[in-house]
Amino acid sequence: MPQFAYKVRAAAGNVTNGVMESADQRAAVDHLRAQRMIVLEINEKQPGLLDNLKKLNLFKAGIPAKEIVLFSRQLSTLVSAGVALVSGLNILAEQIQHKGFKTIVLKVKEDIEAGQPIADALKKHPDAFTDLYVAMIRAGEVGGILDIILERLSNYLESAEALRLKVKGAMMYPMVVSSIAALVTVFLLVGVIPTFKEIFSSFGAELPLPTRIVVGLSDSLQHQWYLYLGVPGILFFLVKRWLKTENGKKIFDTKVLQLPLFGPLLRKVAVAKFTRTLGTLVKSGVPILQAMETVAQTAGNKVIEGAIMAARESIREGERIADPLKRSGVFPPMVIQMISVGEETGNMDVMLHKIADFYDQEVEQAIKGLTSMIEPIVIVFMGILIGGIVIAMFIPMFELGNLASKQG
Repeated sequence: MPQFAYKVRAAAGNVTNGVMESADQRAAVDHLRAQRMIVLEINEKQPGLLDNLKKLNLFKAGIPAKEIVLFSRQLSTLVSAGVALVSGLNILAEQIQHKGFKTIVLKVKEDIEAGQPIADALKKHPDAFTDLYVAMIRAGEVGGILDIILERLSNYLESAEALRLKVKGAMMYPMVVSSIAALVTVFLLVGVIPTFKEIFSSFGAELPLPTRIVVGLSDSLQHQWYLYLGVPGILFFLVKRWLKTENGKKIFDTKVLQLPLFGPLLRKVAVAKFTRTLGTLVKSGVPILQAMETVAQTAGNKVIEGAIMAARESIREGERIADPLKRSGVFPPMVIQMISVGEETGNMDVMLHKIADFYDQEVEQAIKGLTSMIEPIVIVFMGILIGGIVIAMFIPMFELGNLASKQG
């Protein structure tokens, strides 16, 4: 949220300076005037070097998803039981172990006590509460069904977290095995190969090409280790900067969906997320155009986001939802057909949730298939890598043995 540096005169006549966060300059002026201040000067504060470093969040841990899920479920239970919202927030704040999230909940409680709408109080903390979260709470406030909305929101967050954990679990095994393989390889190159090198130097003969390659890698890793740490670090930083650009993110997301093994899985995850999110928003009474915009912002993929926003513009012009989604070419025919049936029958939210349930099962099956394929591939790769190093070290031994037998 942008910051504004202001200079105001209080009712007592004293002039003060300060900095405040606000959605825009008009909102900042209105806030100051509401406190009976005369605004003398106000300008948007340009971020300095320290502010830019803070935005990188190099050492700042985000709010864990499980904290948001647990908070939403507990708040839903308290509100449904008739506990006042402020009292419920106070009760939950005392139980929250995560210090950062506890601070956020207390600030939300203070803002609500000061008279701010619940959605506005939550919107100030995007690290914890997404646009979707805020949109649903706002719909609950307007419709007077906050308890029902909290229940739906809790169910949605639990389903979304379960899906995320499934995908994360599928990626965990190859990452662990690959990390172990990398550590073993580094140990061999740094701790074992130098010993063999000393033995080979006493042979007085030229070493085979595979052995020379492995010995060269060992020397390089020992003497130019900073390159092996610095170059990947610099590349990671540059790629991260590139991915923050609009064009970079779009290219990356397009290529990701085209990957031979992971592409179909990620597309299914995106469809499940899109349908469940849109279904939850529609069922909660959020207007379709606002719901589509919120879903696009939380899609997590620029290709999917672009297709949803294009569909939103077509809907604004009077088209049905299914038609522009079909033209995008992103969503499978079955999804388009079921959405079309939902539009015709007036059961859009029901159909969307059925699609989400179906694709949750598809994701689970895809993860099982992917895991069964990745396991042997990773094991074979690790065997080739480590086995290749070992064989390269023993080739000179074999040649030396053959030479000795011929001389004998």
